[in-house]
Formats: sequence, structure tokens, C-alpha cells
Amino acid sequence: MDISGVISALVVGVVIGALGRLVLPGRQRIGFLWTILVGIVAAFIGTAIAGAVGVADTRGFDWIELVIQIVLAALGVSLLDRARAGRGVRR
Repeated sequence: MDISGVISALVVGVVIGALGRLVLPGRQRIGFLWTILVGIVAAFIGTAIAGAVGVADTRGFDWIELVIQIVLAALGVSLLDRARAGRGVRR
């Protein structure tokens, strides 16, 4: 992977992670870097799922693939937020 591929993955990770956070209600207690990481993972997994199902074979922009990626990012952000909240101080 060359430098443009790394930069593209980071941009996609930021966008997908941010959109995943936006669809969740309330405040999430994870940082910006975790959001990017969740977004990158969601983008890769979402692309794989869309390719396996056969919806990523269209010309132009794949809206279904984007929705799959955002749902996966929201799920990842939610799970990470719950895991971090579980490690907090309990009273």
C-alpha cells in the first residue's frame, strides 16, 4: 500500500467513524483516534460484506455499501463505548 492508499484509508476512516458516531444518540466516551480506527475497520468489513452479497458491483457511488459501513461503525463505536464505560469507577 502506497502513501495515497494510507491517506485514503485515514480519510475514509474519519468519515465513516464520524457518521457512525452521528447516528448514535447521546455522547460517546471514545477519542478521535478510536473513532478513526473503528471507521477504518468498519469500512474494510463493510466493503467485504457488500462484495460478498453482490451489491458493490455497481458503477459510481455504492449507497448500500456506505450504509453497511456506517451501521458497522455505529455498532463498533457503541461496543467500544460500552466497554470503556464498564471499566469506569462504580459507585
